[in-house]
Amino acid sequence: MKRRDFTIGLAAAAGVRAVHAQEPAKQRRIAIIAAGPVARIHDPAVRAFRVFIEELRRLGDVEGENLTIDGYSGRGQPAGYANLAREVVSRNPDVIVASTDAVARAVRAATATIPIVWIGGDPVTAGLAASLARPGGTIPGVTVNAGDEIWGKRLQILKETVPSATRIGFLTTRTASSSPSPALRELLLDASRRLQISLIPMRVEESTPPEIRRVFAGVAEDRPDGIVVQSIGDLLAHRQLIVELVEQSRLPAIYPWRDYVEAGGLMAYVSDDGELWRRMAEDVHAILGGAKPGDIPIYQPTKFELLINLKAAQALGLTIPPLLLARADEVIE
Repeated sequence: MKRRDFTIGLAAAAGVRAVHAQEPAKQRRIAIIAAGPVARIHDPAVRAFRVFIEELRRLGDVEGENLTIDGYSGRGQPAGYANLAREVVSRNPDVIVASTDAVARAVRAATATIPIVWIGGDPVTAGLAASLARPGGTIPGVTVNAGDEIWGKRLQILKETVPSATRIGFLTTRTASSSPSPALRELLLDASRRLQISLIPMRVEESTPPEIRRVFAGVAEDRPDGIVVQSIGDLLAHRQLIVELVEQSRLPAIYPWRDYVEAGGLMAYVSDDGELWRRMAEDVHAILGGAKPGDIPIYQPTKFELLINLKAAQALGLTIPPLLLARADEVIE
């Protein structure tokens, strides 16, 4: 080969490499549907979403480079989830991240092909998966359900906080999916007897601000000594209102999510949401890489945290027992 031809060949090869180097990375799109405010998805102060985006970046899925993240809000209105799900599906994202069982069911009804990475309660009871080990279908994800025993633990912590408490309100909804199972009802009864307290149902007909206010208005008539809030995504969407109503009622309360304490609530005994959302990011990354959603096991929490908000305690005129403070994983001053 002549030197001139060899030089031209090298130049051409270099040009091809340069063209490939300049080609933009393939863009993938994920849609996150939250039951609550969508603005929280890109709020760095919200640990769960921050951890989720950071873990995706660590795995090579970088927002703004090869990944687009669109956020959608259910606005805490379950009646609108079906229409929202159809809207999101019509935009054909590669993966949909669904927060709460109700949102996941709405998305599944809208599509049989787009993978759904979900976070919520018991996926088998909710009809979202065949089993934890092999969910089947298009919905892997993580469950915050650590077993019914966690509710006995929450009651115990509240009793330690207010030893004189004999009546505890249990804030829940009347929907079939959120009603305590027979096993949970039995556990709550056993814990109540052991702790010498009685549980007072505080059931909202639907998760709307007027209905939540109605239930709290009844607290004055049948006043408990404290409140336990059930881990329902539809209630979580109204966490700020619930925390404010609890504060107005001058009652200590224990919550099932960190978000309530960040909104000003007194205390929470919760699964580590950072751990759960890191696992969600791993599932999204695996699906974008070609993994079959139905083959990805559903993850259960292994780490738990006790969070105590001393500012809320002071507002109630409540002194947290030193032994309980010593056990806390995080104390908010």
